[in-house]
Amino acid sequence: MAQNDDARPTADEAWTLLQKGNGRWARGETEGPHRSTDVRASLVDGQEPVAMVLSCSDSRVPAELVFDQGLGDLFVVRTAGQAVDDAVLGSLAFGAGPLGIPLLVVLGHSRCGAVKAAVSVASGGAAPTPSTLGSLVADIVPVCEGGGAEANADPNADVAAGVDANVRRVVAQLTASPSLAGAVCSGRLRVVGARYDLETGEVVEV
Repeated sequence: MAQNDDARPTADEAWTLLQKGNGRWARGETEGPHRSTDVRASLVDGQEPVAMVLSCSDSRVPAELVFDQGLGDLFVVRTAGQAVDDAVLGSLAFGAGPLGIPLLVVLGHSRCGAVKAAVSVASGGAAPTPSTLGSLVADIVPVCEGGGAEANADPNADVAAGVDANVRRVVAQLTASPSLAGAVCSGRLRVVGARYDLETGEVVEV
C-alpha cells in the first residue's frame, strides 16, 4: 500500500481487497494502481504492504498482476510449488513481525509443474533430477499418494487435486511453524490458502 494511502486494512479487509483486484484481473478490467513515479518516491523510506503472498515461481503467476496491485502493496515470496525452507520462513517472519503484515496468502495454481512431478513420483515414476529438484518434489509427494490407482484415472484430475492438497499442506506447515505460530495464535496474522486458475485468471480460496 502506498504510504500516503489510508490506514492499513485488517486481514479480512486485505483479503477482500485482493479478491476485488483479482476480479478485475479476471475480467480484463485492471486498474494498475500504485505504479507512478510519485508512489515510487513515497516508498523510498519504508513499506507497509497489505499482504504477504507465498506463490509458485511459475512465470504465469505474478502476484501483483493476478491481484491487480502495485508498488508497496504485496510482500511476495516465490518458490516452485510453494516450497518452504528456512529462507522462506525467515522472510515471512519478517513480514509478520517487523513489517506487521496481517495477511498471508499461500497461492497455488492449476497445472503446477512441481505438483505434476509429485503425482508422477507418487504413481511410481522416477524422481526428477537434479537432487535439489527431487528433494523439493519429495515434500509434495505424500499429499499426492493414492491418486491414479484406477485404470481410467484422469492424471489432470490428480494434478488438480494435488494442487489443492499441497496448498493445504503448506498452510498447515506455516501455521504450525514456530516462526509464525505466535502471530497466528494471537490473531495478528491470518493465513489463507488459495488456487489461481490459469484458464480463467480467477483465484479461489482452498
